[in-house]
Amino acid sequence: MQTYKKKLVIAVDFDGTLCQTKFPKILKQTSKQKKLLNDLKRLKKKGHKLILWTCRGDNKKFPALSEAIEWCKSKGLTFNSINRNVKGQKKISGFSPKIIADIYIDDKCINLKNWKNL
Repeated sequence: MQTYKKKLVIAVDFDGTLCQTKFPKILKQTSKQKKLLNDLKRLKKKGHKLILWTCRGDNKKFPALSEAIEWCKSKGLTFNSINRNVKGQKKISGFSPKIIADIYIDDKCINLKNWKNL
């Protein structure tokens, strides 16, 4: 794992990233997901900020977001923020639902480096 001098803000998805799911059910983790979870816990201990960035929400029938947060807590992973910027971050351009992060971790992402391989 790379060492960063700057404290990073890391946004991480839940479903398919931290664990396998059959929404809204939370299933087992793969070995890569377990490693990611442990790496995130280490990064948080070093002072980096973590945001749970998920499409999950809560309603009476499906308290899916609360279940994800509790699942993470049961694994020892807590977040500085859930689906919003960490305290103290300011957007100079006005409201936008996209959060500010240095790194976004998601199982469905494509970045500019691997875009050409599609």
